[in-house]
Amino acid sequence: MVKRFYKRLAAALALFTIELLIVWALFLICIIVFLYLSSAILSGGELAVDEAAFAFAKDISSPAFSGFIEFITFFASRHFLTPAALLLIGYFLFIRKHRWYSLKVPVVALGSITLNLVLKYFFDRPRPMMPLVEASGLSFPSGHSMVAASFYGLLIYLVWHNVKNIAYRNTLIALLVVFVLFIGFSRVYLRVHYATDVMAGFAAGLLWVVIGIGTLRRIERISKKEIDPVVEEEAPA
Repeated sequence: MVKRFYKRLAAALALFTIELLIVWALFLICIIVFLYLSSAILSGGELAVDEAAFAFAKDISSPAFSGFIEFITFFASRHFLTPAALLLIGYFLFIRKHRWYSLKVPVVALGSITLNLVLKYFFDRPRPMMPLVEASGLSFPSGHSMVAASFYGLLIYLVWHNVKNIAYRNTLIALLVVFVLFIGFSRVYLRVHYATDVMAGFAAGLLWVVIGIGTLRRIERISKKEIDPVVEEEAPA
């Protein structure tokens, strides 16, 4: 029994260490990428990666692929994400009865949208010329990419912590990552964003997920420490 306990403890600590390293690496990478791209945008110079991405998208364009891309980009629009977020909140609030998970959804989603609007206003970058679909507003960072990184990043976090089967969990995470990348590419393909807009959107969205979830987890731990002693004192009565 003692050996089994120590094995489980060692496994838990190893998993915690790996998760912590991944979170910190993601946090630092997102900051570096966003700062680099934002400084390049503020300098006003043209970035070769933007033109290269447009050229690549043009080379692989076709009517069938365009239809697929428009279908993919819908999953980062407010018409899909608003009801999806509400359903997710309802699921954790009324079915799973996990109020902290239900709080994570609006914090991540609404915070990401608000932050995106602030950043767009600050950088004031116009959208690319000749878009293939109607688009309004400013360009940097991409709202679709940022919200997709935040919302689906939250789903990845939920899958990581709730799906016990390792193969199933890793498959779901891989599919979600590929899906987010396709959403980002769809914005370049449709010429409504530059590639740098998309990369900055991914970086800012993931950064917000890390900050938002980390903050809520800390509040959750503090609240439990305050509540548990009271419950223990009242229990004998």
